[in-house]
Amino acid sequence: MKWTISFYLILALNLVGYSQNNDESESIKKLLKKESATWRAGDSKGHTDCWYIQPYSRILISTGDGTVLDIPPTAMINTNPEAMGNGGYSVNTNYKMSIHKDNAWVSHNEESTAKDGKKTFSYEIRLLEKIDGHWKLVGQSIHISKQTGE
Repeated sequence: MKWTISFYLILALNLVGYSQNNDESESIKKLLKKESATWRAGDSKGHTDCWYIQPYSRILISTGDGTVLDIPPTAMINTNPEAMGNGGYSVNTNYKMSIHKDNAWVSHNEESTAKDGKKTFSYEIRLLEKIDGHWKLVGQSIHISKQTGE
């Protein structure tokens, strides 16, 4: 009897933990979709809301030709809409996450489609922190693939 109660208690705790982690995972995916959409829409205010710049924030981009760009993190907030994306959309897939109480890292694949239909493929790593109960991006690394599509 004692073992049965212990078994059910452990099972219940695991299910609660999984449920909470799943909720956090969905919140993070929602934020990443918002961040991509607001950039492409030139929505500076909405994009700024996705970020929380820290002294250790960093944004690195490697292009398909091997160039590495070290973007100032402040470029992600209060950006002039004319310097942002100009339309199109993106789809993120293959999410892998490590979520802890107030921080997480996420990797995913992204297929971006520009207004003219040109596609860009990238592998992305996103660093997040929970600020005042909300997930915010604090850093990212984007690796653009040589793969192309029309």
